[in-house]
Amino acid sequence: MFRSLSGFNYRVWAGGALVSNVGTWMQRTAQDWVVLTQLTHHDAAAVGIVMALQFGPQLLLLPVSGLVADRINQRHLLMATQATMGVLGLALGILTVTGVVQLWHVYVFAFLLGVAAAFDAPARQTFVSQLVGGPNLSNAVALNSASFSLARMVGPAVAGLMTAAVGAGWVFLINAVSFAAVLISLKFLRVDELRSAPRAARKKGNLAEGFRYVRSRPDIMVILVMVFLIGTFGLNFPIFISTMSTVVFHQGAAEFGVLSSVMAVGSVIGALLSAQREKPRLSFLFISTAIFGFGCVAAALMPSFWLFGLALALVGLASQTLMTTANGTVQLSTPPAVRGRVMAIYMAIFMGGTPIGAPFVGWVANEFGPRWALGVAAAAGIAAALVGVYYLVRFRNLRLRFSPAGNSRRRITWSVDAATREEIAEEIVTAEVSSQKG
Repeated sequence: MFRSLSGFNYRVWAGGALVSNVGTWMQRTAQDWVVLTQLTHHDAAAVGIVMALQFGPQLLLLPVSGLVADRINQRHLLMATQATMGVLGLALGILTVTGVVQLWHVYVFAFLLGVAAAFDAPARQTFVSQLVGGPNLSNAVALNSASFSLARMVGPAVAGLMTAAVGAGWVFLINAVSFAAVLISLKFLRVDELRSAPRAARKKGNLAEGFRYVRSRPDIMVILVMVFLIGTFGLNFPIFISTMSTVVFHQGAAEFGVLSSVMAVGSVIGALLSAQREKPRLSFLFISTAIFGFGCVAAALMPSFWLFGLALALVGLASQTLMTTANGTVQLSTPPAVRGRVMAIYMAIFMGGTPIGAPFVGWVANEFGPRWALGVAAAAGIAAALVGVYYLVRFRNLRLRFSPAGNSRRRITWSVDAATREEIAEEIVTAEVSSQKG
């Protein structure tokens, strides 16, 4: 499960990233709370606008962000983006601590942070391949997701307690300091042990090459469609959790942070289970999207605070499994020379749909209530699962047959192509071996 940590460079990178991720989740939690309770009167749409401004640049800068990641030194690029995000967190913290912060300040800083993140995300995703070898790349991707989820488990709880005790401004300042951990880790990497990555050549059509490659891959296309549906309408949990905790269950900042951490427990489990697998499998992606959809239905119907938290843990497990599987599949199946551009497309679709989905989900929460907003996420998950079924039917020859079973009863059988049967057989053997070891 933790085999990638045997390498020095990955250990150093993972340690710095974990500290920084905790700070990032602390800031996100405190930022949503400030907007919802201090700068507005429980306006979920305002939280949606902040999310749209923070993630919109992923889509706006798509034509250049991936090419930059493929063309220049990714370690140097990460140093620049991480330092920029640290300075932005420091400035927002000072404004909040001094009591002069206004809603438009948060909007501006959210957009600037999104611009920095647009260049940071594809570089950070592809930099992992320089830290670990091919056989361990899938494991490293899953451990990155586990680190992010572990930070989501710790960060919101700490942020909730600190916001209740000393105010959100100090949370922003702590996040600013946490970026030093990543900068230090990048500084102390053994540069001579980094694996060389092919650079994109200077030629006409460089920007479009990533799109042409994606268009030629039906499996990546279906992943991107599913990721768009989930990322746009499903992963708006700052809105879901903040409105459910305050409007439905009438809880405070500490309980809001606890709910985010409870959801992250399921995410950590999902990421660690993914780390155990030798390689990501599309079947897990299709199944986890369906579980995500029905988990959101369950969360929307829960009558109490703690039962809602229990449902969120299941949703967290499903969402992390689908995100890790999608990310790993795209990275492992893409040539290094075009990987940065393909991952930029992936991240733009994954995060860039937020400007569409977050304001809409916030409006639904305001007009019809938080439970109906969760219903939007449920519909997105179920729709993504149906897209996966279409892919199996169209490209993997999935077929359902109704055959007599005696006494006028009929039974349903299904078949797929040889490649899919081989994948399923491998999963069965893996499960049997794991069972025997247990």
